[in-house]
Amino acid sequence: MVLAWLAFYDSLLGVALVAAGIVAAHFGLTPPFKGFQIFLVGFFFAGIAIVLGLIGMLLTRGEERHGGQIRARIGTILGLVVAAPIVGIVLRHRAVPINDITTDTQNPPQFVAALKMNSECGEGLAYNPKFAPIQEKNYPDLAPLTLDGTPNIVYKRVEILAGEIPNWSITRNDQTAHELEGVATSALFKFKDDFIIQVRPDGPDKSLVEMRSKSRCGVSDLGANYDRIMSFFHILKAGPRMMPPGSAQVQP
Repeated sequence: MVLAWLAFYDSLLGVALVAAGIVAAHFGLTPPFKGFQIFLVGFFFAGIAIVLGLIGMLLTRGEERHGGQIRARIGTILGLVVAAPIVGIVLRHRAVPINDITTDTQNPPQFVAALKMNSECGEGLAYNPKFAPIQEKNYPDLAPLTLDGTPNIVYKRVEILAGEIPNWSITRNDQTAHELEGVATSALFKFKDDFIIQVRPDGPDKSLVEMRSKSRCGVSDLGANYDRIMSFFHILKAGPRMMPPGSAQVQP
């Protein structure tokens, strides 16, 4: 049965491409986004395998086509093994069509150190004002963080806590301007996201913490930049003892 064979081979191809994309990106054999594209092609073939496998199982019922039934089942199962976790990740996260999140959409923090780094996808670092209404609709709770203490005191806490996050690399630390920049690297595909944190006065003995986080590639970040900001603000309010392992980590 042709469909059963196609389902079987498509599922094997899907598994191979998904594994190749992850390995290539994780170990630096290809740029992260190229590895992710290979991964997506594998997901596409896995989806085809599921459809062909289901049709193949229906058409190969009966003992005379037992071999085709087995191949159709294997193709369907392997396709589901590949596709189901990916679909689950997408469903658990908001596929908001922006990849630049900031606590101040009217006057977002401006990158300095990131301007000197090459973006794999060639995206600029200027904030797109079209993102503002999309962010406000999807992340209405995102706002600057007000903390007790002068900017010097609060910024010192920002320095310490940001330096303790495993997948963050600090690229600029301006203690005079109370600005800190860095790069967050995702665990699986090693995507690089740029972030900047600002601390400024907000009345007597109070400070306002602003943060912006931007992905270098892609249209949607699956909520990674929003999660990074909210996670860091939670850590900043709670203190180092409350920092969970791998805090502010980006997925995938």
